[in-house]
Amino acid sequence: MARILGVDLPRNKAMKIAIRALYGVGPQIGEKVLAKAGISPERNSNELSEEETQTIRKILEDYTVEGDLRREVGLNIKRLKDLGCYRGIRHRRGLPVRGQRTHTNARTRKGKAVAIAGKKSVKSMK
Repeated sequence: MARILGVDLPRNKAMKIAIRALYGVGPQIGEKVLAKAGISPERNSNELSEEETQTIRKILEDYTVEGDLRREVGLNIKRLKDLGCYRGIRHRRGLPVRGQRTHTNARTRKGKAVAIAGKKSVKSMK
């Protein structure tokens, strides 16, 4: 099993898919890295030798991935919160940041719906 930047790559997957397990590596960067390393994108992740893993590690040093990228994103969000700008307030309150509606939907950001206690329906009032 290949271990790159502290992450175990998934077993029995094509390298073009397995390399995406790294935070910050998507389809395009994954393809570029494999091309520079001279590894076939269709090759199974179990078949990687130690030298090939080393070359992938060396190439990924040129990109901001894993811990560095997580830290950078976290600091950007913290900066917005400290500024008190609209986006920062939305992050602080756990609401959608990019203008999505919140009257309905937005359950991913807001969490599970909580029923309002003591509210009676129209039918029971008749």
